[in-house]
Amino acid sequence: MATAEIPEGWPATEREARAAQDALRTRVVRDEAGPPPGTVRVAGVDVAYDDERDVVAAAAVVLDAATLEVVEEATAVGRVAFPYVPGLLAFRELPAVLAALDALARPPGLIVCDGYGLAHPRRFGLASHLGVLTGLPAIGVAKNPFTFAHAAPAAPRGSASALLDGGEEVGRALRTRDAVKPVFVSVGHRVDLDNACAHTLALTPAHRLPETTRKADALCRAALREALGPPGAQPSPRPSAR
Repeated sequence: MATAEIPEGWPATEREARAAQDALRTRVVRDEAGPPPGTVRVAGVDVAYDDERDVVAAAAVVLDAATLEVVEEATAVGRVAFPYVPGLLAFRELPAVLAALDALARPPGLIVCDGYGLAHPRRFGLASHLGVLTGLPAIGVAKNPFTFAHAAPAAPRGSASALLDGGEEVGRALRTRDAVKPVFVSVGHRVDLDNACAHTLALTPAHRLPETTRKADALCRAALREALGPPGAQPSPRPSAR
C-alpha cells in the first residue's frame, strides 16, 4: 500500500481550486478518438473515506480489456486533501488516486473514473482532471446525471440519449442492462464520446456498472479497513458531483 502525500501548492480554498480548474481545463484534448475497446489495459479508480479520522484510501485496478481479468492492482492511503464542495471533489481525491496509479508497474491505456468528465458544471470533472494530470486517456462513468437533463433511453442494452446542459451535449445516458437505470458517460481526456460509450458497454457484460468500477470500489474499501485497523469504522459513503 502506497502513502499518498498532498502535493506542495495543492489548492486549499474554493477560490484556489476554481482557478486551478480554469487553468487546467484548457488542456483537455477532445479531438482524439482514443484506444479501441478491447485493445488496452483499462484501469478503474475509486476512493473511500473516513472523514472523522481524515483518511482517504484510493485503489487502481487494471483489467485486460479483452478478457476483463485483473492483471494488476494498487492502493494508496493518505489524508483527505480538500473539504467537501460539490463540483470540486477531484481536489479531495486526486492525491490518493495519483499515488495508487503511480504504484502500478506501468501505466494503463485508459482510465475509467466513477464520476464525471465534461458532464460537469465547469466542464472539468474528475475524469478530465485526472486525464490532464496523467496525460492518459480517461472517461467518466457516473451513477447519476448530476444536474443535467436527459430523455430516458430506450429499454434495450446499448440504447442512449443525450445528457444536455441547455442545448449542449455534455455526455450520454447509456443503458448497460436491459430496462435497468442507465449510467452517465462523459468524455474525460483524449477519448471521444462514441468511444467512451463503446468502452463502457465492453466493461459491463453482466452488471450495470463497469467491472473496473466494481473492482476498484471493493479494493479501496478493503484498503480503508486495513488502514483504520481494528473493526469499528466503516468507509464513509462517497458523495456524487465529481
